[in-house]
Amino acid sequence: MEIIIVTLMMGFLLAIFIAIPRVFKSDQRKAVQSNNVVKAPKAYTKAEVSLHDKRTDCWIIIKQKIYDVTSYVEEHPGGDAILAHAGDDSTEGFYGPQHATRVFDMIEDFYVGDLLE
Repeated sequence: MEIIIVTLMMGFLLAIFIAIPRVFKSDQRKAVQSNNVVKAPKAYTKAEVSLHDKRTDCWIIIKQKIYDVTSYVEEHPGGDAILAHAGDDSTEGFYGPQHATRVFDMIEDFYVGDLLE
């Protein structure tokens, strides 16, 4: 009889140590997930974009979308060519023959908003 009681108590304690931490982790995950807010894209005028025309603050326009490529300027394989249209429309240069198809996937990482017309 004592063995059964001890076994039941051990099972109960073991269940508490396994179940309770999982409940708390589940609640924490829900709290973290609810804090992830998706921001709507912002819209900028051409005048606003034109202010971002430096190596340390470089935005470009490609097909009416605005990209902050400041962090990429130093890595750009074409050197300072990316700065030729900083703060302006770079659509023609972007779709030039010098770019590999991977740039079409990469550019989305730099998206900040749309151009107001």
